[in-house]
Amino acid sequence: QIQLVESGGGLVQAGGSLRLSCAPSGRTFSGNAVGWFRQAPGKEREFVAAIIWIGSTTYTTDSVKSRFTISRDNAKNTVYLQMNSLKPEDTAVYYCAAGYAATTTHTMDVRTYDFWGQGTQVTVSS
Repeated sequence: QIQLVESGGGLVQAGGSLRLSCAPSGRTFSGNAVGWFRQAPGKEREFVAAIIWIGSTTYTTDSVKSRFTISRDNAKNTVYLQMNSLKPEDTAVYYCAAGYAATTTHTMDVRTYDFWGQGTQVTVSS
């Protein structure tokens, strides 16, 4: 069983930045994709960004595309989500997940991912 560990969340003022990290505990990532999702209170979990190992293709949801960047460091076996120009509406628990995505659409689907982290809270104050 792969465990994913997220870190880097916290409290930040609007306009600030945070970098989230995701790494598998004791093993390598499973599947061909690692995604970031977020869930705000009372809302469904939503796709934020994903990266495909082969070719490092990335996908980012339109609402954050100009502000968030997903990347990976192979040497550290870690995936990052750099979040800039944060807004109060970005407040949520952020989760990383690993799985196998057969298509672009699959990368954005929460059902694609078999392994999830425990989540890290991001709070943006106005």
